[in-house]
Amino acid sequence: MTYEEIVKQFVDGMRNTTLPEYIAVFAGIASVWFSRIENIWVYPVGLISTVIYIFLSVEGSLYGEASVNLYYTIMSIYGWILWLKKDKQHHYVVTVQFSTRREWMQQLLFFAFFYIAIFSALTWLKHAFYSATIPWADAFASATAFTGMWLMAKKKVESWYWWIATNIASIPLYFVKQYVFTSVFYFVLFIMAVFGLLEWKKRARNLKLK
Repeated sequence: MTYEEIVKQFVDGMRNTTLPEYIAVFAGIASVWFSRIENIWVYPVGLISTVIYIFLSVEGSLYGEASVNLYYTIMSIYGWILWLKKDKQHHYVVTVQFSTRREWMQQLLFFAFFYIAIFSALTWLKHAFYSATIPWADAFASATAFTGMWLMAKKKVESWYWWIATNIASIPLYFVKQYVFTSVFYFVLFIMAVFGLLEWKKRARNLKLK
């Protein structure tokens, strides 16, 4: 694809962006902003985005991403409850922390399981029904997102590494599928994830010093 073709696709894609996609994008950006500062609004605002993206992903034959957003919706409710949970001294039970070596291994296994499962399912889907599916890319973006969301609910610093990987994979994936504004959205999320990582590292270190 030439530079001119990429620019044309970008312009055409922006013109064809629907209102639901705009709402989903801005709600998603706001949600990531709230997560960076540990604000509970990350979950109710995020739910607006994830529910819309379930429908958009199915429409664009991004079934791995649709499953991710369904998972986001479920995990948002779980994270919402977990972040609000307090002990008898009225201190929040979940705080920002670094993962241990054992937890890192669990994360890698978690990612590997979902990547293999989603890749296998999408490969079958591609041959059986939807030739537009891109199994390896969709599975990678989905599996990293599954891992990132799981770790965010537990307020693990490493969740941001997985979000960064998700965003990098999703930028070209959505662009190819003509969701240009969503592709730009993931680029913005990539930048925000880098700052989120730095912010949570700082918070985790400060908690260690207390």
